[in-house]
Amino acid sequence: MDRKQEQTEKARPYGLLKPTALGKIPGRFLLHQEALPSLPVPPLQQTLDRYLQALQPIISEEEWNHTQELVNEFRKPGGVGERLQKGLERRAKKTENWLSDWWLKTAYLEYRLPVVVHSSPGVVLPKQDFLDRQGQLRFAAKLIEGVLDFKTMIDNETLPVEYMGGKPLCMNQYYQILSSCRIPGPKRDSIVNYAKGKKQSRHITVVHNFQFFELDVYNSDGSPLTTDQLFIQLEKIWNTSLQTNKEPIGILTTNHRNSWAKAYNNLLKDKTNKESVRAIEKSIFTVCLDAPMPRVSEDIYKSRVAAQMLHGGGSRWNSGNRWFDKTLQFIIAEDGSCGLVYEHAPSEGPPIVALLDHIVEYTKKPELIRSPMIPLPMPKKLRFNITPEIKTDIEKAKQNLNIMVQDLDVKVMVFHQFGKNFPKSEKISPDAFIQQALQLAYYRMYGHACATYESASLRMFRLGRTDTIRSTSVDSLKFVQAMDNLDKSDQEKANLLRRATQAHREYTDMAIRGNAIDRHLLGLKLQAIEDLVSIPELFMDTAYAVATHFNLSTSQVPAKTDCVMCFGPVVPDGYGVCYNPMAEHINFAISAFNSCADTNAARMAHYLEKALLDMRMLLQSTPKSKL
Repeated sequence: MDRKQEQTEKARPYGLLKPTALGKIPGRFLLHQEALPSLPVPPLQQTLDRYLQALQPIISEEEWNHTQELVNEFRKPGGVGERLQKGLERRAKKTENWLSDWWLKTAYLEYRLPVVVHSSPGVVLPKQDFLDRQGQLRFAAKLIEGVLDFKTMIDNETLPVEYMGGKPLCMNQYYQILSSCRIPGPKRDSIVNYAKGKKQSRHITVVHNFQFFELDVYNSDGSPLTTDQLFIQLEKIWNTSLQTNKEPIGILTTNHRNSWAKAYNNLLKDKTNKESVRAIEKSIFTVCLDAPMPRVSEDIYKSRVAAQMLHGGGSRWNSGNRWFDKTLQFIIAEDGSCGLVYEHAPSEGPPIVALLDHIVEYTKKPELIRSPMIPLPMPKKLRFNITPEIKTDIEKAKQNLNIMVQDLDVKVMVFHQFGKNFPKSEKISPDAFIQQALQLAYYRMYGHACATYESASLRMFRLGRTDTIRSTSVDSLKFVQAMDNLDKSDQEKANLLRRATQAHREYTDMAIRGNAIDRHLLGLKLQAIEDLVSIPELFMDTAYAVATHFNLSTSQVPAKTDCVMCFGPVVPDGYGVCYNPMAEHINFAISAFNSCADTNAARMAHYLEKALLDMRMLLQSTPKSKL
């Protein structure tokens, strides 16, 4: 396309296009995607130097010296490192993205722990003010309409391209989240996507009282159902699913992936079951109409909702009201609590939150048109034949899930004292500021630093997913060690804090430009496995195990909506921390496992709050110095 043509392409008001086949600009999405750069393979020596740097604050000097020897062996000219690096560079030339397939398999599809808690994030949305079933169903109808409105932008490729630091981002994840589902397999799962091709999905799944329904959301002329029409359909579903003694078939999706794969094959032997499962898998998304949660006091309400979003509260509550392999599940309970849980394989948090922001805005719009009341067909109830064998599978899944639910400790903390405006006023990146507060909280609790993971977006590159921002640095360690040291002046401490936030900013910039170390090291390791050579000692070293054992697994997921994402810890003795910094407050969700005596989510929240306040006080009491 020449410049002139490109200018007119840009100038066209895409938002005004009619949502019909005629309005579609062929291949606009593809043109955008092809213009994105490919993910680079970082220089080998650079990664190895940075790896040694990253290890300094988290391992002993003795271990570090040993690792340095292994690194030197690995980096020798003509040695194993160079061979693997060349293999990666060849792979990068042959593929759209040298990492994306490998990452999808190793991080998600070959991961065998349950997706519930261990992989799928939840989002807590602001509590809605409806108090009865009528309000619940009206809100659900409006939400469905909002998702379909977003889907129109995806279908017509009119979704505005996002930018970061002036660079366009890969929009591919938006095209993977609707009409998709994960399928369990004996050693590796797969993902199916029904958004493409001739036979696009026209229905969603609605679950109520553990019963699944197929609800067509388009009229015969292709127009989406209106809120009024959807409300009537949801009422029909509600009224035909009042019995509560049903087998919670959805509980099967909460099990360990290998067990679920066996149960899945078992389930699909029956023709009716197979048709029902396929209907769920093909649906555009799922809406879970939940029973109200047990009433709790205001201060623990949000934490309780976070647990509901992550796992449904166990077999006695709403966990059977889910199909956890479905990419998107919107959850609306009778008491006004709502949110979503999503299967992580197709997408990172930001596209999900962008979709949520759109829906929340949409639900606030007044109804414009009264729809003609054409009688609509009854939504189709999905039937399941429960054999004794399937019943046993359900019972086992229930037991395992309830242990998991008991084990997860989630704490949502709304930090009210300040928001992202304060660090900005000090010319500090809010994300770097919050990450240093986490470092300080952890150090005060445990007396040492730990490997910390913060996700960095690689969406500047085609099909980019994430790399790791290592928030624990030599500079962060100097700062946290100095903070409570009486021999250091406040000015020194403030300078160290500024230096630590600066180092974090630099690592972040390096990561989003494709120059971080974690995915590169993983690539070298996977290249060795693919070449069928023995795994280099570098990756068998305890230091590598320590470096990849993330006691703090963190993510900033900013949203316009006053919501917070939450996820489980990635190691048994770790914390999962997600945060959404708003202008004047910060939403945090902190998780830990009760089975670990050393971790405690509420205690971490307490130390985090103190760290944030102490850091503010430190900066306010010292003049801004030149670093």
